Amino acid sequence: MTDSWATFGADLHLDLSAGRGLRAGLTEALREAARSGRLAAGTRLPSSRALAADLGIARNTVAEAYAELVAEGWLTARQGAGTRVAERARPRRPATAAPVRRPARGGPAYSLIPGTPDLGGFPRAAWLAAARRALTAAPNEAFGYATDGRGRVELRQALAGYLARARGVYADPDRIVLCAGFLHGLKLIAAVLRARRVREVAVEGYGLDFHRDELVRARLRTRPLGVDGDGARTGELTAAVGAVLLTPAHQFPTGAALTPARRAAAVDWARSTGGLILEDDYDGEFRYDRQPVGALQGLDPDRVVYLGTASKSLAPGLRMGWMVLPPGLSEEVTAAKGYTDWTSSTPDQLTLAEFIESGAYDRHVRAMRLRYRRRRDELVAAVGDRVAGVSGIAAGLHAVLDLPAGTERSVLQSAAWHDLALHGLSAFRHPRAELAPRDALVVGYGTPSDSAWSPTLAALAASLP
Repeated sequence: MTDSWATFGADLHLDLSAGRGLRAGLTEALREAARSGRLAAGTRLPSSRALAADLGIARNTVAEAYAELVAEGWLTARQGAGTRVAERARPRRPATAAPVRRPARGGPAYSLIPGTPDLGGFPRAAWLAAARRALTAAPNEAFGYATDGRGRVELRQALAGYLARARGVYADPDRIVLCAGFLHGLKLIAAVLRARRVREVAVEGYGLDFHRDELVRARLRTRPLGVDGDGARTGELTAAVGAVLLTPAHQFPTGAALTPARRAAAVDWARSTGGLILEDDYDGEFRYDRQPVGALQGLDPDRVVYLGTASKSLAPGLRMGWMVLPPGLSEEVTAAKGYTDWTSSTPDQLTLAEFIESGAYDRHVRAMRLRYRRRRDELVAAVGDRVAGVSGIAAGLHAVLDLPAGTERSVLQSAAWHDLALHGLSAFRHPRAELAPRDALVVGYGTPSDSAWSPTLAALAASLP
């Protein structure tokens, strides 16, 4: 065979006795050979098949050892170039000096990390045209110091109309507060909750750890709710929590939509206890095989804080988000912003207002919806017969690929070997959540550029059993 052991012309002389088992021993032997310089930087290693045959061990054992060393930065792996010893800092001192580790140059070649849209799809020409129109019409005072902590009224008015039409939100411009993205909005709400003497917030059992961390930084405890195919189990809410953070339209990361019964249960809880519902509508514009799922806020605008952003629909680099607040809360949130923590720049706010009012925003969303649907269909076609199931694909920018029990970790190791950045479902699990075991991948198919989409999809397919 073409990558036979004989073609490498050198014996690695690996002593597998250094570890507590075959894989650990092989990993440590390769690590020491690279650390000591016995294997020079750039040396190409045998394929996992060839080395396994030479050592008389399973190929998976070699593949796992290679993947671990790639993750640590001792090795690099590129399709077509094989596995090689990574470049290291020079000169190196023997044994007594601490090892200097460097990751593979440039990071993974491919990424399916969820949470980012295709940045190449940003509508540069349309945005520039909107900016020219907005700045031409802007009053001189728009370029001065901000005087309203809620943000520019032009954008708040444009958002009020758009959210009512597209998401079913009851939005009074006076109750909209602009912020620099969802995390900024959550930080402000957390400060208000703490000031109101709230001590505990319920969160979904699967979710983003840095959202939970933001609540913890505000000295709020988080209590996980169960999550299943109907979304968060809102019937578990009790009077012990003062607020709940939900993703009703498209639960992140499982992709479930909160059912009408569970929406009603959440609203009933808020009304009976005086609690607040924090609604994260992070990708509500993108749906494919179902009717739009309206915002939960429409059921009770007095008990729901609606949070949205342009991070998925346009680009996270705009740092543009908004909160639609219950009566009386906008003053508290604005006070929490303070005098030094306002929001996005005035020109960007005016540009987004013009972008929405001109219809360019709707056109862009429709175009991206078609692009993402094509990608979703190609993803399902490429891996559907390699996984136990595909879910969460009726909307949004990511899919959940279910795996056979006990295989999530090995698939992630395989992805690392194929130079693919990928997240498993377990990475999103609350540490105290009582959830049934589930091995799965959370695949962000919006992340790659158009030019990188095909090779990224190939790397994913190659990473699966």
